[in-house]
Amino acid sequence: MNKTPFFQKTGTRSVMASVISILIGLLAGSVLIFFVGLFNKAISSKGTWEGIQLVVAGLFSTGRNAAGTLTFGFNPTNIGNMLFRATPLVLTGLSVAVAFKTGLFNIGAPGQYLAGICATLFIALSLSTGGGVLYDWQVAQGIAPTVFFPAWLVWTLAFIGGMMAGAIWGAIPGMLKSLLNINEVLACIMTNWIAANLVTWAFDISNLKNLIEGTKTSYIYKTSVNGVETSKMGLDQIFPNSQVNGGIIIAIILAVIVYVILTRTTFGYQLKACGSNRFAARYAGIKDKRNIVMSMAIAGALAGAAGSLYALSGNTEFFWTTYQQLPAVGFNGIPVALLASNHPIGVVFTGIFMSMLDICGTQLTKFTAFNEYITDVIIAVIVYMSAFALLIKTMIGKRRRKADTVLETAADAAPAMEQIPVADTEPVVEAVQEAPVETAAPEVAQEAAPAAETTEPQQPAREEENV
Repeated sequence: MNKTPFFQKTGTRSVMASVISILIGLLAGSVLIFFVGLFNKAISSKGTWEGIQLVVAGLFSTGRNAAGTLTFGFNPTNIGNMLFRATPLVLTGLSVAVAFKTGLFNIGAPGQYLAGICATLFIALSLSTGGGVLYDWQVAQGIAPTVFFPAWLVWTLAFIGGMMAGAIWGAIPGMLKSLLNINEVLACIMTNWIAANLVTWAFDISNLKNLIEGTKTSYIYKTSVNGVETSKMGLDQIFPNSQVNGGIIIAIILAVIVYVILTRTTFGYQLKACGSNRFAARYAGIKDKRNIVMSMAIAGALAGAAGSLYALSGNTEFFWTTYQQLPAVGFNGIPVALLASNHPIGVVFTGIFMSMLDICGTQLTKFTAFNEYITDVIIAVIVYMSAFALLIKTMIGKRRRKADTVLETAADAAPAMEQIPVADTEPVVEAVQEAPVETAAPEVAQEAAPAAETTEPQQPAREEENV
């Protein structure tokens, strides 16, 4: 049984295509920094070189020394913040990837993300835990609740509620697609803006607006004021002075669960079968309409989980006037999924990489005269190249096939050459040299002679007949 060569495997070519896209993006960013520094007199050549260093390795920047030179090393704060920012990216990337596997384009992750945040904040801040800044303020106002719930129970209910809200909001485009054959992209765009306005209206009429800090307007309480926040799970000891919490671990667990469902279960096979060919799947007895709705519901639940973990972090504030723009993290899940070739485990790494570029942009603005939006150009180039991932994988496959063909031909020819014994050729050559010429083919010579004799006189006869 012939095994598939390592470089011909689909997974290997996908990883190589992603790495090539990343390298091209980093190169484009470096070239952009070079030209900006070249034509900007306020930026020296040293500053240009520092900008390139921070784009590539800004995650490990530790500041400047006494001489003003950039220093690099292990920076736990940057790494912790990177993992914190990667959590919603990983989950929205999973949301897009699951839909892609079923042949759907889930551009509705922003709306599902908002639905998850809305449900989570209402549950987390409405159920009192009998502690936190909000409870103390309520006691001072004479409106303290009499029913208390354990903080872990409130957190669990808020997280599950956020996922369910996202699943419901994701199932709407799925139902429109399966029952009425309405394009899911159009349906998702509409549901995004409906979610933005509904969330704005819900928070506007609620009593969840931050009244403790009087200098802030249009902000919702942090969940930490109610004593409900995601556990650090010991990560704050490894990455001190950062925003990191156990959300990244939960995101990784969800990615593993999604991978197992898609690759090790009948349900996952049915989802992918519907994505490959919906009508062939229906002919095979698979309920394609149900699977389309389920796929979009799962995608919505993952996007809702992203919003829920963001709200439950306890160190973030939600600006409730959202109708003017949609959250960027919902759209950023699309390049995360594309760069990972829609592989659930690959989404974890690409989500972390995208958040690393975000940290690098912050360091770039902090230590140089360059703008952090240069990293957005890098991300744009990477996304553009990831769109050509199939072409890159095909080119890699052709090159490897040519190389493997040459190697196989040489390997097949080597045993054949070895089977010819050099010593046995000498008697054959001697026998051929000693053999008389007449005995080489006597019968052939005798048969050829009469033929030659009869051929010569027949030619004139044919000419006479023609005359």
